[in-house]
Amino acid sequence: MERSEPAPIAARAEAVRSAIIDKGILTAEAFDGVVHLGTEEWKPENGARVVARAWTDPAFRARLLQDGTAACAELGYSGAEGHYIVALEDTPERHNVIVCTQCSCTAWPVLGLPPDWYKSPEYRARVAREPRGVLRELGLDLGEDIAIRVWETSAETRYMVIPVRPEGTDGWSEDELAALVSREALIGTALADRPPQD
Repeated sequence: MERSEPAPIAARAEAVRSAIIDKGILTAEAFDGVVHLGTEEWKPENGARVVARAWTDPAFRARLLQDGTAACAELGYSGAEGHYIVALEDTPERHNVIVCTQCSCTAWPVLGLPPDWYKSPEYRARVAREPRGVLRELGLDLGEDIAIRVWETSAETRYMVIPVRPEGTDGWSEDELAALVSREALIGTALADRPPQD
């Protein structure tokens, strides 16, 4: 018996969408609303704005560390997978990194949907056991004097990292600062960094 090739991803996605709507699980409008959230509203730029505000507003930073969910909601970032957000602050002596060993949970409203590497079995299995080596493979080589703390998301708790503010950014606007914060920095696999100078 000859095996057929799987349908292209777009065709499979449309088949799933149609089945969900046909079975009455979601209406077409509700389905499209979820897709809109995942592609247009849940994005790492939201988390970058949260970090930039924390870097420039000490009162907001204190609220973010006390109750990340409420502080993120102040900026309009809340909802599904963001019901309990904990902000983890990096320091020059301690670096935080996030993983979900069971699946690929992240705080969608501030990190967006998880990248493929975050969902990979290799990352999920190794980062908790050998974080320094995994971070090095991902391009982040931290000195031995910096402690690394790995935080595992759960069904109840989602994390975001507040990276160390880069030196030489005093007086920068929130927009300029937010541009320094990548999704990888919010997960802890990169640092917030100034672009290279010409």
